[in-house]
Amino acid sequence: MDWLLILLISIAVIITGISKGGFSGAFGIIAVPLISLKTSPMQAAAIMLPILCIMDLFTVQKFWKKWDTTQLIQCIPPAIIGVIIGGLTATWFSEDWLKILVGIIAIGFSINSWPRKNRKKDLAPLGALASKFWCTLGGFTSFMAHAGGPPMSVYLLRAKLDKTRYVATAAVIFAAINYVKLIPYTLLGDFHTETILLSLCFTPLAYLGVHTGAWLHYKLSSDLFFKCMFTFLFLTGLKLTWSGLLVVL
Repeated sequence: MDWLLILLISIAVIITGISKGGFSGAFGIIAVPLISLKTSPMQAAAIMLPILCIMDLFTVQKFWKKWDTTQLIQCIPPAIIGVIIGGLTATWFSEDWLKILVGIIAIGFSINSWPRKNRKKDLAPLGALASKFWCTLGGFTSFMAHAGGPPMSVYLLRAKLDKTRYVATAAVIFAAINYVKLIPYTLLGDFHTETILLSLCFTPLAYLGVHTGAWLHYKLSSDLFFKCMFTFLFLTGLKLTWSGLLVVL
């Protein structure tokens, strides 16, 4: 029994669960890099995917029917297309350059969109073409590096949703993405019986994390919630960019 690996997975599950349950997975990107301290990034991603699928069920149940159906119809099909593209081109792209790209997008968007009192008008929702682009990119980067949160946030943060509808909508979108990802991950040989059994052992921690996140969600004001979202998006961008640059340079 590798106790260091167990500890790292436990920490990653708690952080991701809180993030999913309260903040639409905004800071869950830390999970794979954290587990990668003890194993390979691909193995870390394979360990986390079944746990993410379990968390998605807990989160959707916690925010049942509070989602925006229009946004689901808008987001899920292009996101699944992004997953398919990721599965078909998995060997074409460097994971590190992908992290840098997504990280820069996240940093730029969070800085440009940070709520400001002197802003003359709110940011307008994205058009149909732009929304399809960001949702497809979200599905693609989710497949490649479990990093679908930043591109998806670029779209959802401009969709004029209140905080609860935002989290509920994101939960359903990522549930669809993660369950579809199980197919190409299996076909690519990333899943093994031992990996799945290991993931299932962390179900109680996943449940605890999601419910803790949901509790925090309802304790925060809407203004503070969205400031937290932009802050998490910015920090996630820094983390992704830094992780990619460390390897590339």
